[in-house]
Amino acid sequence: MTNEHPATVADSLQVQGDLTESEIEQITQRWSKLDARMRSFDAGSVDLQLFVKDRDTKSQHVTLDAKIDGHPPLVATSSSSDLDHALNEVRDELIRQITDMKTRSEPRNNRHLRDTTRR
Repeated sequence: MTNEHPATVADSLQVQGDLTESEIEQITQRWSKLDARMRSFDAGSVDLQLFVKDRDTKSQHVTLDAKIDGHPPLVATSSSSDLDHALNEVRDELIRQITDMKTRSEPRNNRHLRDTTRR
C-alpha cells in the first residue's frame, strides 16, 4: 500500500531544548530510517516531540515521544551524555516500537484480527 501523503520526520518533529536550526535540520536528514518507518502513516497523523534536557552534561536526558492517530503513545529515552549517541538511541528505539506496533496490528500476527477478517 502506497501512501500518497506520508508522514515525515521533518513535518512531524517539534523540538524542546537547546538545539539550533541547523542541528534540527541534521536530525531530520539523519533520521531517514525513521522516515521510512513512518511512510505508511498519513501526513498530519504523527506528532513527534523531542526533548533535550541538561544538554552536554552528565545528566543529559533525551526523550522522543510519538503520538500516532489511532495508536497508544510511544516513548523512547536515552541518558547518554553524548548527544549524537542519545539521538541515535531514541531514533532506533522508536523505530523498534513502531515496527512492533505494526506487527501486532497485522491480521496474520493477531489471532483476533485474523478471526474477524475471515467472517
